[in-house]
This record gives sequence, structure tokens and C-alpha cells, in this order.
Amino acid sequence: MANRAGVTPSETFRFGEKDISTSIESRLHEPNPRDFIAMVRDVTLVKQAGAVLDVSEARFRKVFDRANFGIAIASLSGTLLEVNESLAQLLGFTQQELIGANIKMFTHLDDLVVENAYLKKIQDGEQDVFRMNKRYLTKQGRLLWVDLLVSAIPAVNGNGIEVIGLTVDITERLRVDAELRIAAIAFESQESTMLTDAKGLILKVNKAFTRDTGYTVDEVVGQTPKFLQSGRHPEAFYREMMDTLHRTRGWQGEVWNRSKSGKVHPRWLIISTVFTDDGTVTNYIGKHYDISERKKAEERIEELAFFDQLTGLPNRALLMDRLRQWGKTSGRSDRYCALLFIDLDNLRSLNDTRGRDVGDLLLKRVVQRLKICVREVDTIARLEGDEFVVVLASLSSDASVAAKLTEEIAEKILATLGQPYELDGVMHHSTASIGASLFKGTSIAIDDLMKQAGLSMYKAKTSGRNTFRFFDPAMEIAVNERVALEGDLRQALLENQFLLHYQAQVAGESQLLGAEVLVRWQHPRRGIVSPANFIPLAEETGLILPLGHWVLDATCKQLAIWAIQPAMAHLTLAVNVSVHQFSHPDFVNQLMTLLETTGANPERLKLELTESLLAQNVEGIVEKMFALKAKGICFSLDDFGTGYSSLSYLKRLPLDQLKIDQSFVRDVLTDPNDAAIARTIVALAQSLGLAVIAEGVETAAQRDFLANVGCQTYQGYFYSRPVPLDEFERFAQQSSLPPRLPPI
Repeated sequence: MANRAGVTPSETFRFGEKDISTSIESRLHEPNPRDFIAMVRDVTLVKQAGAVLDVSEARFRKVFDRANFGIAIASLSGTLLEVNESLAQLLGFTQQELIGANIKMFTHLDDLVVENAYLKKIQDGEQDVFRMNKRYLTKQGRLLWVDLLVSAIPAVNGNGIEVIGLTVDITERLRVDAELRIAAIAFESQESTMLTDAKGLILKVNKAFTRDTGYTVDEVVGQTPKFLQSGRHPEAFYREMMDTLHRTRGWQGEVWNRSKSGKVHPRWLIISTVFTDDGTVTNYIGKHYDISERKKAEERIEELAFFDQLTGLPNRALLMDRLRQWGKTSGRSDRYCALLFIDLDNLRSLNDTRGRDVGDLLLKRVVQRLKICVREVDTIARLEGDEFVVVLASLSSDASVAAKLTEEIAEKILATLGQPYELDGVMHHSTASIGASLFKGTSIAIDDLMKQAGLSMYKAKTSGRNTFRFFDPAMEIAVNERVALEGDLRQALLENQFLLHYQAQVAGESQLLGAEVLVRWQHPRRGIVSPANFIPLAEETGLILPLGHWVLDATCKQLAIWAIQPAMAHLTLAVNVSVHQFSHPDFVNQLMTLLETTGANPERLKLELTESLLAQNVEGIVEKMFALKAKGICFSLDDFGTGYSSLSYLKRLPLDQLKIDQSFVRDVLTDPNDAAIARTIVALAQSLGLAVIAEGVETAAQRDFLANVGCQTYQGYFYSRPVPLDEFERFAQQSSLPPRLPPI
């Protein structure tokens, strides 16, 4: 039936191999149409083209939907017209959520500006394709980097153009690229680095490696790292390194490498293993860190910890360690060793008079001499100050033979150290005292061994010095007593347990000139302690300084008291001053202060100095003496003839008196040598214009002999023993003195 337009619908039918399209038009304008118009058209090609388009559309849809990268079709304003499943999954949305949305929903703001600029250029016909890396923000808030390729396409409705975008996720690739860049930068770091394959062949080295080793890249690529070996490590070291590397896939430790120049350097080597996901080793990376400065610091720390800084010898800590080793070694070999404890005599005096620099110079010279006295297997160590220890190793399995060898070496050391030293242009004489103890195995503790040798050294000192002694168990008792006495001496200074006795000094038969002040120790348990027992101890411990200062203070106070007593005002008091005390840098100032604060008359004070002082810094001694002499203080040279003195020095000293030692006076009547010495001292004093006094005068015959040779001043038991102050004052105030006082 015809429609209202008078045209029947067209139809297509198959006619042979043709597709025929027909349509019939009736003549509707006529009241009674009697005919119609039929039109026939061949649409075979059109049908075929449609079929091709259908196939193409199907293929495109298949690619569009199944592609493993994102595909979207959008308008130039950014509205999404179609998206595939891959893009939807990448962004975390559904396809329905994305279609109709704008790209700004998931595009980073900075990238959106750039992308819109590109779309504007497509719209303006300036370009029809662009590519950019951009950031997407997923529905879950994760940031993605994508590679976006956009092309212009005609719009589906044929009106204008649209764009199709292909999106590939490159987040992981960029991360890997960044890691590779970081790795490349790290490889070219300041540390020497090499990369090898799984067999250890070098594939690559960085610039730091070529700089540190001196080898070029061409010289090392293809080699194994063995060319760096210095020879300091045994093969077992490298085998253990590889075993650890294969077992744990890493190794680090200290190695010594040899550079191309042949120089050996310490390095800290870290080896890391590169392997695949299935555990297959592909490469090794070795980093070499220069630890030269750290090694120097470690050596310096070790040097400070185990070596004496002045002499370079092992110190006490290292000595104790080596003694333990020698103990074990001697036990296995059944051979005795010996420990020599060496103490230099009078080093403190040298330091006080000529300065510590000269004392240090002496110590260095002593070390040089010790080294030529012992064998290479022996050890020399410095404990502290002037104390040295020599360990004589592997002497003999026979104790008597070992003792004999020890004695021979000790005597050699004494003779060598006793030779004069030239110290800054001045000749210096020094001696040593040596104690020894034999040991074998570990039956005796190291501390006890050191104690034994130290005890024997003190025995050598008390035996006159410049000598050698073996350990004797009796020494330990004496030393323990000495330690206890030292403690008591320190307490005595705090509690003022000392007092002064006075021994008269007389001219002719009865003229009292004054007295020598002698210190006594009133011990609360021991009673009166002899100066012969505590003065040497005070000298060794340095306590002589506070003790000597107390004696001078008490003497000055007594002179000030006597100054207002007519019967006593004319008397002088003589005080023995030790070498340590007189050598103290502030001695002159201290004495001047005492005289000023007490008001004592300096002309009534006489300082008795010993000859040992002349072996010290003579220039300094002379300067101090003249400074005190200018204040009126007198000087007497005590114990003259018993020590070392130079007449050239003697005539330079502002002395007032020489004192003949009692050792010559004692036998002056029976020993021609002592008599000759006494005559000589008197003659020398007279030639120098000095007074002379003899001490230890006990008989009238001794006094008469001395008077006949020219000595007119005396001190000794013939006149008076040392007595307390009140007894001396009664003695002094007698109108006429008896020939002698009865023994007290």
C-alpha cells in the first residue's frame, strides 16, 4: 500500500548475483491512477562496502576493547566520548563513569594546562598530532605517569573533528630509569668501584678507580681483580672471602691493594652480589674505600696506648702483655727469662737544675745506650719518669747460668750508662741502679714479678747506687716498712710531728757562735725517728720541700725571738738545705718572704749546702747564692771532701765557710790520709779566704790536732750533743762554758 507521499517503501532483493533496490511511485495527483512508475537501482557495491565497514568496525571495536593500553576518544574540549576497559582499569573507574566526563577529572593541573594548549593547536589546524608525558590521578588517589599519543580524527557525525588518545603507563619505567640514573651517579662516586660478571671478569670501573689505582679502563676491563693483590694476604684469605661471598652474597673487610706504581694502600672493600629473581648471579660490584687516614689514626691511638711518647719504647701496658707472652713461651721452652728494673740516679736533680728538656735529652741518650747492651730478642720498656725495664728472653734452662748471663748484661748496662753524657754542650755524669728477678713459665704473677725486680732495684740504691742486685725475699719486708714509713711521714707533715734540736758550734775552747739546726721526728708510736731513716725517704718522695720549708720557717722565727734576748742575739743558726729544696725555682722568694714575715736578721742565718749541689746547674746556683748573699745570708759548704767538686766552680761561689766532714775527723789521729785531707781542706779554705769548721769532734785530742793545722771552729759531742731548744738555751746562757757537756 502506498504511503501518504504516494511512494511505496523501497525494497532490495537478490536478482542473480545482483542486489536490486526498487521503489514505485504512483500518480496520486490523478483521481483514478491507472499506472505507476517503478525505479530499479543496482546496490551491490554499496552492500559490499557496508559489509567491509561492518568488519572494520568489528575489528576496531575488538582492538579498542581488548587493547592492553588505554584508548579514549574525546572532543576538543576534553569530554570523553568513548574509553576502553584498559584505560578504565588504569584509572580505577568504570567505563560508564568515564564516558561523558572531562579529562580534567583525573589529569594533574600542570599537565592539564599543557594538554589543553595542544588541543587548541589541533582545533586551530596548527597540528593534528601531539605526544606528551603526563600525570594521572587515579580514583584511589595514586599518581601515575603515562605516555600519551593524541591524533585528530573526523567526528562521527561528520561535523568537525575529534581526538583519539593512546595511553601507556610508564610509572614503573620512569622509576627504573630513575634508579638507573641514580646507580650511574653512584657508580661514578668518589669511591673506587668496579663491576664484574658472574665469573669475576671486570666489565666496568669508574673514574675514582682509575685515579686511585693508576690503571686505565682499557688495562683492567676483561681482567680479574687479582692484579690488585699486594701479597700481604695469604691465599687462604681470598678463599675465605669467596666462600663468604657465595654463602651470604656479600663480603666486607680490610684489604691491602697494590696500585700500578707498586705502592700498597689499605682499603675497606665491600662486595655486593647482583642476581636475578630466580637467584642466578649475574654480577659483582666491589667498592674500595680509602682507609689510609683511619689506619694512621689507629696506629697513632695504638702508639699512644702502648708506646712511650718521649722514647718510642713500649710502655707499661705493652710490657705487661709481652711479659705474659714470654711467660708462656719460657714455660714451653723450659728456658729462664730475666726482668731488669733500671732506675736512673738523680734524674730529678737534673730536671730541677737544668730543666726538663735536658732531662728528656738524657732519657733519649739512655735509650740509645740500652739498645746496644741487649739482644734483638730482648725488650726494653719505659715505665715512667726515670724507670726502665729490660726483659731478657730465653737465657738458659739452668737457673745458675741464666743468673750469670743476667749479671753480665746488667754490669754491661751499668758501665755503659755510667759513661759521661754531653747534654747541650755540658758534660753530665749519671749512674743507674738495677734490680733483677728470674722467671720461667707462669707460676709467678706478672705484678709480683715486677714487684720483686723493683724491690731489688731499691736494694741496689740503698747499697750505694750504680750497682746491681738480685731479688731477695727479705727486701719485700724492708720495702713494706718503707711504704708504711712514707705514709706516716705524710701524716707527720699534716700533724706537725717534727721538732728541732740544736748542736752547738764553738770557736776555740768555749766561745759559742751558734748552732746547727737538726730536725727530729716525734712519731706517736715509733718514738724519735732518726733523720738517717726519714730524710732520704723525704728526698726520694719530694716531701723534703714542705719539710725543709717548715725547718726554715721555725728557724727564722727562733732567730726573731733571740734577737730581743741579749744573751742570745749574737748567735747564728745553720740550716741544712737539700739539693731539691735549693734548686726549686721559687726558693729565693720563699726564703725572703720568711725573713720578712718573721722579722729574722738574715745575717744570723747560715745555709749549709752539700757538694752534690755543685754537680747541678752551677750558673743557676751561683745566681741564687749571690741574691741571698746580698741580703746578708751566710753559706757553708757541708761535708766538704766527700763528693765531687770542681775548684774552678768553688772559687766562684760566695761561700763563707768550708765544713770538714766528720768521716775525716773521726780517724784524723790514726789515719795519715784523713789527717792529710784535713790539713789540705784547712789550707784551701785559708787560701780562698774562707772560714773552716770541723764537725764530729768528740775528743780534746781531735780538737787539738785541728787547732794545730789551723781549724779554730768545731762542732761535735765534745761540746754538746744535739739537744732540744730549752736545753740549748740553758747551755748558751752559762757565763763560762765547761770543756764539754756530759752525754745526754
